Amino acid sequence: MENEKTNTELNLLEINDLHEETDIKRRNYEPSDFISRGCCKCPEAYYPVSKQETNRCCKLNVHSWISKINIPFHEESFDIVEVRFKNSHKDFYRIAERIEITEGDVVAVEGTPGHDIGIVSLCGELCRIQMRKKRVSPDNPNIKRLYRRAKPADIEKWAATIKKENKTLAETRKLADIYKLDMKVNDIEYQGDDTKAIFYYTADDRVDFRQLIKALAEVFRVKVEMKQIGARQEASKLGGIGTCGRELCCCSWMNNFHSVNTAIARTQQIIANPQKLTGQCGKLKCCLNYEYDVYAEAIKEFPKDSIPLITEKGKAFHAKTDVFRKLMWYSYTDTQKMIPLTLKDVKYIISENNNNRKVADLESFEVKTDKQQKINEGE
Repeated sequence: MENEKTNTELNLLEINDLHEETDIKRRNYEPSDFISRGCCKCPEAYYPVSKQETNRCCKLNVHSWISKINIPFHEESFDIVEVRFKNSHKDFYRIAERIEITEGDVVAVEGTPGHDIGIVSLCGELCRIQMRKKRVSPDNPNIKRLYRRAKPADIEKWAATIKKENKTLAETRKLADIYKLDMKVNDIEYQGDDTKAIFYYTADDRVDFRQLIKALAEVFRVKVEMKQIGARQEASKLGGIGTCGRELCCCSWMNNFHSVNTAIARTQQIIANPQKLTGQCGKLKCCLNYEYDVYAEAIKEFPKDSIPLITEKGKAFHAKTDVFRKLMWYSYTDTQKMIPLTLKDVKYIISENNNNRKVADLESFEVKTDKQQKINEGE
């Protein structure tokens, strides 16, 4: 009994100590420079990056749905792989002879000039399908070569160049301000051998950046390549969280950008509020296109919004529509009250008006919606 008492007393003392301790050490988040490359930390030489890690950190990652399907024994494996570099930058490379490459391998590939370091994102037959989707012929002689797996010296130099990118970005923006160039430098990607750097920028008009290129080449001692991108490509490279609470579609899975206009929002009965319809890129949200075809097909059976309903009580004009519940709201000219009607009743009233007949009022056709029932229950 005495031992049980002492044990309980010790447990109570431990609990009290935990409650009294206010200075709880929390693990601070330290962003990794390699997340933009598709891994959480600096990869080790000759060890492929795990699939779980690449899926977690990779933009535009692909699920290999044919990974468990073996190719026929008389066919050779596909000799081209897709290699991922920074953010959504990917390219195809032909494997040199007698080299076995798997997904997640850190490889050295042909650059212009020199060589670059990347992580293999696709290989095998799925890479062939991806090339067909992007309209790249496997017989194209301009496809660059994959030399080998990256050595420890390659990875060390690659890691050193990655750490320079943030500093280079800040200094480049200062130089652009000095030369008074109307452009925004968004991102910088160094080549793995530190001989070349790609500068991504956005601009509304044509920019003469010849002096800037000379200054960058003198300051950073690299070959400079300028690439202009659009507002949507900028959002896909930088990433972010959308209003839905999830990662932006353009940086997680979408790679084709279709035009979006306000007519698509009107078809889906969305209020034309620019603050709610625009994404982080400043353009209309790409997700407005997702359900447009379904709405465009469903709205064909609805009458035109411009047709008024004529009753003995007066004219009523269209206010809003619920496409999938097949409800239309109308209101009289002298009141602000909106009366919900079914699509069948609206068509009936319009047919009566076309035959020069009027219905008594809209209240006799009114539908009790869930919102009205809750108001009545509250009363």
